[in-house]
This record gives sequence, structure tokens and C-alpha cells, in this order.
Amino acid sequence: MNELQLKDLYDGFRDPKTIRMLAKEIEELAKGLDETLNIMEVCGGHTHTIMKYGLPQLLPANIAFIHGPGCPVCIMPKERIDHAIALAKMENTILLTLGDMIRVPGSKTSLAVERAAGHDIRALYTPMDALKIAKENPDKKVVFFAIGFETTTPMTSAVIKHTVDQGIKNLFFHINHVLVPPAVDAIMADGKAKINAFIGPSHVSVITGAKIYASLPEDYNTPVAVSGFEPVDVLQGILMMVRQKLEGRAELEIQYTRAVTMEGNLKAQQLNDTYMRPRAHFRWRGIGDIPDSALELRPEYDYLDAEKLFADILPTEPIDDHKLCICGTILKGLAKPMDCKVFGKACTPNSPLGSCMVSSEGSCNAYYRYAGVLG
Repeated sequence: MNELQLKDLYDGFRDPKTIRMLAKEIEELAKGLDETLNIMEVCGGHTHTIMKYGLPQLLPANIAFIHGPGCPVCIMPKERIDHAIALAKMENTILLTLGDMIRVPGSKTSLAVERAAGHDIRALYTPMDALKIAKENPDKKVVFFAIGFETTTPMTSAVIKHTVDQGIKNLFFHINHVLVPPAVDAIMADGKAKINAFIGPSHVSVITGAKIYASLPEDYNTPVAVSGFEPVDVLQGILMMVRQKLEGRAELEIQYTRAVTMEGNLKAQQLNDTYMRPRAHFRWRGIGDIPDSALELRPEYDYLDAEKLFADILPTEPIDDHKLCICGTILKGLAKPMDCKVFGKACTPNSPLGSCMVSSEGSCNAYYRYAGVLG
């Protein structure tokens, strides 16, 4: 028996012949559309697939992509990044966070700059490493600046559970987990972005179930296809939505059936509900305050809540983006990266002015890498 290779899991989903066949079928069917299909792909992972594999060039002109706010680093407002920086500067403190968060500019500095200045700031490969670091440093305050959509929330909840169960006294949590549906509702309610179809974030849906998008077809008459991240997945999702439009339907469909169900991971949902609850308000970068759009620790875990324990050193005033940066407009689906005057010039991945360029899931980063800007 041949050993399974990683490429065996995705080769069929990147097969050029299959991609061309799907694109051709979409092109033929799209001739019957009476309006442009403006598809918002909410997740930054989908944006990168779309740009990396040149899907806009494969599809007809009446299939258009609008990039959404599904990048957890991109939507983090500057004042909350300043929270992380303030916590990292506390005496005898280790600040932990995930990936690109370290490079995102706050109002005056970044975690990367503060780490270079000598503060103990570490990027986690897995949230569970927070437990090990706290145990190895019992004389220090260890603060986990947790970020992400519904996809990563169960990992944070698992760390909280172990912290409670093991009686770890020096590990604290600054919760910045946000929720997809309220952000999409805010964009649709605004009415400025001309969206009439959605590619649903699939990794989020593995946890929550596709049911969280059920209101979109009902409230806005928009087809939704929860699709995987390979190019064939995305094209199949688009094909589903084109067929819905031609048949006069607006429904929620699951393309990514190999991983997503309507109900989702019930154990993960229960774990989240045990330790977290909806936050009354959360300010999204570029979008503004959205009620019930994020999570916070439940009151019984206040003794672990860095946002409450260290409130006296955390800034409270909202801070706007750099005046030249249009990341907020891009996150609302009202502009493309190339509409920005500083894109690829003053703003690059090595010297980002805005969060959409910093994050590996950001739309500006995707355009810079895949849309012929390099070089």
C-alpha cells in the first residue's frame, strides 16, 4: 500500500482540467443572469485562493468578487492592539499571541517593535503552549492575547478549561474573538456594498455549523454557498449560486460537505458557551461598533480576565487608522486594494500602514503577492 502524501489530499482540487471545466460551465450559465453576481467572500483564506489561482481572470465579467471582513488581524482596532502593547510592557510579564498580530501597527508602535526593545512577547504555534509557558514561569504574569473568529475560539476555551482545572494562577486572558454573522449583517444593513451572494467561511462553519448563515438568504435574498478553500471548491460554490439565481432561489447550500454540517461541532460550541458569552459591543476596524459581535469571558472567570484585572493601564479611546490607509473601506466591501494611493508604494508587507497588508489573510497582502505588484 502506498503511503498517503499531503498532496494527495488537494491535487484533485487544483487540477487545471477540472478548474477550466467548471469555469466554462459557469461562463455558459452566467449568460442567463440578468445582473452581475457580486459575491462577497467573507474569509481572507478565500480571498487568497481567488487571487492566487487567478479566478477573476477565468470567470466572465458578470461574476465579481467583493472582499469581506473575515481576517481577524485586519479587523482589530488600534486601541486593542495598544491594549496588547500596554500589557506587554508591564513588569515581569510575558505576552502571548498568534501569528501576524505581532506585526500590526498600533497607534504609536507595534508588538514587534516592543519585542525588539526587550519586552517578552511570543508568538504561539498552538494556544496550548500558553499552559507550558505559564508553568515554566511561575514568577511572571503570562497574558494570552487571544484573537480569531469562531474557528479558533474553541482552542482558547480549551486553554481556559485547563487553566481552571489545573489551578494555574499566573495565566490571564485578553479575549478578542469575534463573530462572522453580526459583521455581515452590519455591512448589509449599511446598504452601500452591492452584494447579492456570499461564499460562507468554511472553517468557521466546521465549528458553528452552516446554520449561522441561514438568515442571509431570508433577510437579504442572497444565495449562500459554504465552500472549501481549494480553487475547485470555490468554483463549485460559485456554480451553486449561479444556478440559484437562474432558478429564482436564495438558499443556504453547503459545498464543503466533506467537513461542514448544518449543526457543526456541538462539543466545541458547548465548550465555548461554558467560558465565554457575547460582548455587548466591539469596535471593528473600519466598520465601527457592532453590538453582540464578539465574545468575552463569563463573569465567574473575572479572575482570569486581563481586560478587567489590568483595566487601569488599558486605553479606552477609539483610535482611527492612518489617514492614507483605506483598509476600513476595503473591509466593508467598498473598495479594492489597488484603489488605495499607497498600496504597493508606501504600504507593503515589509512596511505596512494598515492591517490588511500585514496579515497573511489580508486582501491587500493577497493582491500584493498575486496580482502582479511584486517586482
